[in-house]
Amino acid sequence: MNGFDHTRVGIYGGTFAPIHNGHVKAAKAFMEQMKLDYLFIIPTYLPPHKQIDESDSPLYRLRMCELAFEDVDGVVISDCEILRGGKSYTYDTLKELQRPDTRLFLMCGTDMVLTFDTWYRFEDILKMCYPVYVRRENDALIGNRVVAKIGEYYQKYGVMFRKIITEPIEISSTQIRNAVKQGRDISGLVPEGVAKFIAENGLYK
Repeated sequence: MNGFDHTRVGIYGGTFAPIHNGHVKAAKAFMEQMKLDYLFIIPTYLPPHKQIDESDSPLYRLRMCELAFEDVDGVVISDCEILRGGKSYTYDTLKELQRPDTRLFLMCGTDMVLTFDTWYRFEDILKMCYPVYVRRENDALIGNRVVAKIGEYYQKYGVMFRKIITEPIEISSTQIRNAVKQGRDISGLVPEGVAKFIAENGLYK
């Protein structure tokens, strides 16, 4: 229990189409810096804020998450949003994972921080968890916007977003899908098991 009264549980949701080394690095830093007992990696069924490919298979994305974290202790790959179906709202997921003896920590990327106040029941979300964010890019302009937005959330809602300190790996899932389509090697961008799974199943062609 790491000397805390409550079990510390991290939640890292995303489309993960596919999951890549940037996600894995951020997840490990999240676990270490927030001293998490468990980290739930939760692939969305249907993300509310973005379009996904019509040929997308949530079960394939789930399997790739399992492969990416198979040797990392304390990581739980959860299919709760896939089983729930419909649009995957963070509020519903937090409600499902809430326990009296558990502290929930929610991981956000910089893009999510900037749009957080447009989320479904975002004020309730802020009461249910400790929001944490990680930088996805080295862009100083975006960095300044994030800092300003975090200040705004603190003033309005009294909630501080904690920052995960890690060097951003500037990889996007879109970039990986495009590389596969063009027949380029992705072995340096995704975990080994994920690269193999993509090749064996002919994904993103």
